[in-house]
Amino acid sequence: MKYNSLFRIAGLLFFSPTLFAQKIRLETTNLIPNQATFSFVALSGKKALRVVKDSTVEKVDEPTFIRIKGITFTNGTIEVKVLSRLLKTAPSLARGFIGVAFRINDDNTRYESIYLRPTNARADDQVRRNHSIQYYSYPDYKFDRLRKEAPERYESYTDMTLNAWITIKIVVKGQQARLFVNDSQQPSLLVNDLKLGSDVSGGIALWVDVGTEGYFSDLTIKE
Repeated sequence: MKYNSLFRIAGLLFFSPTLFAQKIRLETTNLIPNQATFSFVALSGKKALRVVKDSTVEKVDEPTFIRIKGITFTNGTIEVKVLSRLLKTAPSLARGFIGVAFRINDDNTRYESIYLRPTNARADDQVRRNHSIQYYSYPDYKFDRLRKEAPERYESYTDMTLNAWITIKIVVKGQQARLFVNDSQQPSLLVNDLKLGSDVSGGIALWVDVGTEGYFSDLTIKE
């Protein structure tokens, strides 16, 4: 992360010889909506950012997110608490899609993403359970292409549910990304071939998809 970016972000800055860690304050002044809307609410005793996808966006796995101003991220750790609910208007295909986009280019047309499908994790169908977590790369490698060309390689299972806080931690190094859920010491998803390459830099955003009422809190970025 570049030094000028560090001092532009509203947050707490901690220093160690090997990394910078920022606890990002989610405020109106440092958020940029892209095909999504946001508001702030009190949820489970904490302030949370509520995000909903723009209903005019019909395609899935699109840049429907709230981008954090001033971030330039290449390698490091992104950690955030997420909580997902279904909107009353959610279609039958809704799964509570919620996650993080990273290494986003300036005009939001290229990025990597990992997200959750909380309703799948406790489904009675084992195939759905296997699709609880998803990686995709925008614009060329959405979930449907990856599932068709490399079944099970970019999806996995972990236990979770709707309407409960879930801690997700994404560790990115070069062309590898690992997702840790809650207190797990082992990754729930391992991606060794991030489609945009190993040395791409870009922004970070909080992402939702169709039918989701997504909540975010306690965002920390370590570079």
